[in-house]
Amino acid sequence: MSLFRKIFGSKSDKSEKELKSDDRGKYMPEIKLPIDEKFTINFKANGGKFLYCEDLNEVFSNLENIIKENEWSKKKTLIIDNNLKNKFKNCNLQLADKISDSVFFLTTCENLIANDGSLLISSNQIAEKKLPELPHNFVVFATTSQITENIGEGLRGIKSKNRDKIPTNITTIKHFKSVDEKDFLSYGSSAKNLYLLLLEDL
Repeated sequence: MSLFRKIFGSKSDKSEKELKSDDRGKYMPEIKLPIDEKFTINFKANGGKFLYCEDLNEVFSNLENIIKENEWSKKKTLIIDNNLKNKFKNCNLQLADKISDSVFFLTTCENLIANDGSLLISSNQIAEKKLPELPHNFVVFATTSQITENIGEGLRGIKSKNRDKIPTNITTIKHFKSVDEKDFLSYGSSAKNLYLLLLEDL
């Protein structure tokens, strides 16, 4: 038993449970959330729709549910990444030849940024397209190992994975709902209706 407990006695379990974050002193350090929990909180606060998947079959099943929910079954899908086309080849997706023909964009991302709930993407996902040129509806396939604390870590990860040729057109998507025109902090951003299919791989 700790010396302090011997001298001062220990609090009951009940009183410890009643100690809320509001009761902590203002100079106490903030409680550090796990990185995945921080990402999901911030991502949802940005208006993103989050679907956790334990395996690829669950990814495919959730994609099918998204398509049904939005009545996209007879609509075309934009996929730029050839590896992704191959991964989802058995999902009966009608692929669009042009952006203008598609109703939603199926893509991966470079990283998921925990401290602001944004998605880091590059030319690996969107070629040289600008976000406003792409469909309003995004379905992003990512894994839990892609979650990083901040953009700096994400950029370092991009460099280390692509030493021979660093991708261009690196940007973040942060707004997943209609942007308030009066909110100058989101001015110039392209809001997307975004679903995240997050596969557990850790």
